[in-house]
Formats: sequence, C-alpha cells, structure tokens
Amino acid sequence: MYKFRFNNIENTSQYEELIKEFLQPFQYEITAEEHADFIYNFSGDKEDVKRQLFRDLVNATGKRPRWGILTGIRPVKLAGEIADRGLDPSEFLKNHYLVEESKADLAAEILDYQRKVIGKPDRNSLSMYLGIPFCPTRCLYCSFTSNQVSNSEIERYLEALHREIAFAAAAVNESKFHLESVYFGGGTPTTLNANQLELLLQEVSKGFDLSKLKEFTVEAGRPDTIDRDKLAVLRAYGVDRISINPQTMKEHTLELIGRRHSVKDVYRAFEAAKDIGFEIINTDLIAGLPEETFEDFTRSVNEIMSLGASNITLHTLAVKRASRLKEIDENFNYRDEELREQMLDWAHETLREKGFKPYYLYRQKHTSGNTENTGFCKDDKVSAYNIRIMEEAQSILALGAGGISKIFFSEENRLERVANVSNYEIYIKRLDEMLDRKRKGFFIETEEKTC
Repeated sequence: MYKFRFNNIENTSQYEELIKEFLQPFQYEITAEEHADFIYNFSGDKEDVKRQLFRDLVNATGKRPRWGILTGIRPVKLAGEIADRGLDPSEFLKNHYLVEESKADLAAEILDYQRKVIGKPDRNSLSMYLGIPFCPTRCLYCSFTSNQVSNSEIERYLEALHREIAFAAAAVNESKFHLESVYFGGGTPTTLNANQLELLLQEVSKGFDLSKLKEFTVEAGRPDTIDRDKLAVLRAYGVDRISINPQTMKEHTLELIGRRHSVKDVYRAFEAAKDIGFEIINTDLIAGLPEETFEDFTRSVNEIMSLGASNITLHTLAVKRASRLKEIDENFNYRDEELREQMLDWAHETLREKGFKPYYLYRQKHTSGNTENTGFCKDDKVSAYNIRIMEEAQSILALGAGGISKIFFSEENRLERVANVSNYEIYIKRLDEMLDRKRKGFFIETEEKTC
C-alpha cells in the first residue's frame, strides 16, 4: 500500500481524485504519519502539487492517464477559458495540465468547431430541461433518477409538472429571456403514452414562445418505448431531434444490463422515426459493458452507422455509487482499462472516416480507463443543448423531479444552482416549495443579472 502525506492541506479530495486514476482504494492511504511514501508541501499552487503527484504516480505505477492532472468533467470549457486568454489551448493543456497530445488536440478541435458552428449563447437566451423520471426497467449501471411505476403514478407526476411548466412559462414571458433549446430527458420520456406526451407538449407550446428555438430534443431512449403514434405526436409539436439509445447491439449484453428490448426493436424504431420525418437521430453507445469484447463494440458502432444515425455519442462505462453494478463489482471500472481505450480509439478513427465530427465532450468520475464521452455529428447537426450544458455559459431552466436550474453570471463566470428534489413523490408533495425556490432563486436572480 502506498501512503501519501499532504502538508499544509486540509482538504485533500482533489488530490485523492487524481490518485484514484492510478490506484484502487485498497492500494493507497492518505496519512498524517511522518514516514509516508510520498510527501507534498503546499506552497500556494495546487496545480504544482498535482503535477508532482502525477509524475510520482506515473513512475510508481507505470500508468499515464491521457488527461494528465485534469479530474474535472469539462475539458472543452477549460480549453475555451484558455483560448479567451489569448493562449493556445492545446499547448497549454499539454504543458500545464500534462494532457496527452491527442486529447489536448481533441479538446481544442471541439472548441473550435463549436464556436464556428453555433457560437456563444445570446446573453438573454435560456436552455430548458424537462425531466421525466420513469423507465420501463432500471439498467445495471444506471445512477439517474429512474422509477418503475404504475400509470396512475405517472399521471400524478404529470399533473404537478404541468403546474410547474405553467408557472415557469409565465415567468419567462414576463422576463427578457427566450428559449434557445428544449430538452426532454429522464429517465425515458417516451415511457409516457402518446396522449400523455401530447398533453405535455401542448402545455409547453401553449406556455412558451418557441419562435427562436434552435433545437427541440426528446430522449426516446429505450427502443421498446417507441411507437409510431408517439413519434407522430413529437413531430407534430416541433420536436426535431430524438435519441434512440440501445447502448449496444448485442442481444446477450442487452439482457445482462437489464434493457429488456431486442436489437430488432432498434431497427424498428429507426425505421419508424425516419418514416415520420426525423432527420436528426442520436444514438448512445457504451464502451466497456460487462463481458463485451472489442469485436462486440465495433459491431455495434458499424450497425448504428448503417442505420443512419446523424449523431453518435460514445460513452465509457462509469460505475457510479448508486448503480447495481457497483454493488455487484465494486472495482469493475478498474478492469480492462486498455481495452476501453482501444475501443474508443478505433471508434474515433472510424467515425471520422465516415464523415462524423466530434462536437462535444465531457468526462465522468469512476469511468473505466479514465477516458471521456464524446458526441459526434454529421453535416454540422450538433446538439445546442449538449454544448450549452457543458460550456456553462448560459442559464439553464430545469423543470421536474431532479431538475437543477443554473443561473449564469457572465461577469464573474460562475453558476448558481436552484435544485428541485429528485424523488418524484416528494416533488409532488412539495411542488409549491419548488415553485417558490424558482421564483426567488432563479427568476429574480436572472432578472437582476440582466438589468
């Protein structure tokens, strides 16, 4: 076991996050003992300590994580801040943060592409997230707000959500703000039936001015929740981007992770979506699912490309504390790290050869191989919402259980969060409190910010 001592540092959590990229929890200890394997003296520069820690860990383990000393989830945002200071983001990431050249170049490339295609957000624009915290089943790796409930419970939730939508719409209409993008997430929004979806979309379109909207996304997510009636409703109300997310195209893996749909369902969902007129379809795939080989992953990527997805988001499996996978295998994310990198390297190269460009990127904690999640698109069909949520330069209005609204203060380059409770039953009971939180914490603040 390696022992680390940090002198003159009370909170060592950020250094421990870096240690975890090299070592499993049972392999290290942070100690106050005099005799430690590695001793660091803080003299005012946290990143200098991290650089020395990183070099020591490389020498001790032989591993060299590609993202260097970066443990945050938004490398492209950091690249933007570096560029805005008049510096070369790729060179700075390599030299200051010890990021491997290929990853530093990727972050800089995505930043440049985002700014050319979509630019910076208008000062008075908002993105809106609307959460549907229900799924047919709970996936093995899932840590999101996801419930399996009866239709009567869904109806109770929607009644409360309609109230929050009406409240938020009135407040936005009285303000200087307009919506740039709308994103229905979850859970799985298409867990709702066609009538429930239509009533929800009616509430949104009736309440909000959608004339300046650049994008309206609904995560159809589970192929087994998609049918032609639901898709027709979405198109009728202006939804122009959906996600069909199998995560893999291997039947055995689908069963193993608890998806309860077939590969045929994916083909059927794509065919129906194209027939009804959806030109922008995103598909999520995960590298590193249990028992999957390199060949399994490459087959999934090739099949999804053959179906005609215009957006493909490559995820690396992250083992979160709240997931069932964490309970089954606490150290799963440390296994086969090189395989995950090989999968992603192949996918990046292959997607580029087929005309896809990387347009957004983020990282997660507890990710196998300490890699990243990258969104690719064809024909500049980027997702405005995905870019905005990662660059953190726009206020986000979030409705529903688990929604976290964020107010952006451009002068200080900071966010303030106003959260709804994540439990849908508590959300229903305490809806008046949620509305009051938004009134005081979001709408008053955003108005004052633009005055």
